[in-house]
Amino acid sequence: MSSTTTPSALILPALDRGLSPHTGLTREHWSGYADHLLRSAHRYGTADHANIHLPGANSAYGPRSDSLEAFARTFLLASFRIAGDPQGTGWIAEWYAQGLDAGTNPANPDRWPTPGELDQAKVEAASLAVGLALTRDVLWDKLPHRVQEQLIAWFETVIGEEYPPINWVWFQIVVETFLASIGGRSSDEDIDAGLAIHDSLYRGRGWFADGPERAYDHYVGWAFQVYPQLWALMAPTDPRVKARKALDGERLADFLDDTAYLVGGNGAPLIQGRSLIYRFAAAAPFWAGELSGHTRLAPGLGRRAASGMLAYFVRQGAVTDDGLLSIGWHGEFVGMKQSYSGAGSPYWAAKGFLGLALPADHRVWTAVEEPLPVEAGDTQRLIAAPGWQVDGTAADGVVRIRNHGTDHAKAGAAIADSPLYARLGYSTHTFPDVEPESLDNAVVMVNALGRLTHRTGFESLGQEDLGGVQMGASRATVNWIEPDPDGGPDHGSGAKGTPTPGPEVTVVSLTRGAVELRLVRVRGTSPGRPAALRIGGWPVDAASGLVSEVRALPWGGTLGDAGTWDRKAPHPMGEHLTIPWIGTSGAAADGDYAALVGLGGEDARADLNGTSFLTSGRFEFADGTAVDIASIWAALQLEC
Repeated sequence: MSSTTTPSALILPALDRGLSPHTGLTREHWSGYADHLLRSAHRYGTADHANIHLPGANSAYGPRSDSLEAFARTFLLASFRIAGDPQGTGWIAEWYAQGLDAGTNPANPDRWPTPGELDQAKVEAASLAVGLALTRDVLWDKLPHRVQEQLIAWFETVIGEEYPPINWVWFQIVVETFLASIGGRSSDEDIDAGLAIHDSLYRGRGWFADGPERAYDHYVGWAFQVYPQLWALMAPTDPRVKARKALDGERLADFLDDTAYLVGGNGAPLIQGRSLIYRFAAAAPFWAGELSGHTRLAPGLGRRAASGMLAYFVRQGAVTDDGLLSIGWHGEFVGMKQSYSGAGSPYWAAKGFLGLALPADHRVWTAVEEPLPVEAGDTQRLIAAPGWQVDGTAADGVVRIRNHGTDHAKAGAAIADSPLYARLGYSTHTFPDVEPESLDNAVVMVNALGRLTHRTGFESLGQEDLGGVQMGASRATVNWIEPDPDGGPDHGSGAKGTPTPGPEVTVVSLTRGAVELRLVRVRGTSPGRPAALRIGGWPVDAASGLVSEVRALPWGGTLGDAGTWDRKAPHPMGEHLTIPWIGTSGAAADGDYAALVGLGGEDARADLNGTSFLTSGRFEFADGTAVDIASIWAALQLEC
């Protein structure tokens, strides 16, 4: 459906550098962006407001699902605006009240599919339920009884339905909790079962896995941490809420302690995991901490993180000239579309506006912005559950993780690498190469046909702080994968296929600042299946100005080949992707190899130049911090 109306104007106040020295953004700016997004989306709404047919791709579920998705997700944004400013948002409440009626009217040929008819409607029902709960006195209580009955009947189709044992359990919990609050039917068994699954996915220190696999991503924040706090607001007297309040609050506070270190000085969240088209939804847990009171972060820091994300994406063109959110990271990039993605999907970014549900005089809006950890100084942090070692550098604002615990699979799996989960590194300034076989942050074997191995299913060997140098390690029997063309929809995991085992490859990442010493041990090579070893660096856009280098070190086997892989075609952050690499000039033999891998601003090159490798087997970073290679292998209980 195209719109013939004039695009909505974006009206914003001047930046306030007194209150917000880092971003200039205030609550008025957030409200201005929210209203602009809403008015722009409404231009594509049907006359009865029930469906919003945004231009762009359809998901695998089809246009009926996608138009409901656009309504529900923009309604969630609208509900935050209404909850925080009920007097100034009458136009929003009126628009959505009409759609709530038409969408659930059984006589309407364009009514919404129910959650009992369509799985995706189970997701969108949660946004509708949360939004109605937050705005109950403004919207729900003023709806005609007929419309209330329609909505209850529509919501009740979730009762007894099967939900996958991932973040989806919260969609059933919040819908049935809302039903109970308005006199509808609900099932305690459904809610209790969902809470049990939620707890079964907890992996410690605030981190959840999105299912039984090693699936760590932004769903930890915008689902597992946000919904428990919204649920508590929806049913504060529920005995289950009372019993869990302290537990869920501590988990959120723990998660925020970590995730504050995963925001770059440029405002970007860590670029890792599926559904990245939701963009600044990554701000939601910072607001949830303030909404619930379960945060140890200063309010000025929480707002700095959230506002930084909004400013980053606006600056990079995430909002189109028509005021819409496209499928992409900066601007539109259709290569980021997953099977469940439609034109309405990016509006889960609405979760990033949760702070608007807080009144203007709340401390998070009145506190002066404080610097992010990476702005206050260089940072190091080990995050155990996902197996990440975090290194941030204040000079360029880059936050990097080295990944030895996440691949969206179970240990021992033999499937293709997921580009968004299985790489050795991710950052706030680089977008992973979207091809499964890649030199992006890789240690791979390359066969005679030019095919690259995959590491998914690796064994994590743990992580440790070695007195200023962080270490993480993993080991895998790497596989060449022949993908199954009928492998199923893309929900985050790597493609299934036929594996051909290669050698055993152990990788150790020793990091300090912008520099990684990457140690590689290869065992089990075969003369009958010769393969070269290649070690790939960080993927950067040629115009980004970032330094990405890989250098061989005089230790172990010879790495006599080198080059730069490049693709002159659009990618989510630019037009020309480059990845430096080094490797063996012929077939690799069993042995140990070492490379220096760097990413950052110009200071990163100086740090690379300032490193030294001593014949005694000691490696010294530019600032003089040293590690002994033999002791590293010993710490891992691996023979040197």
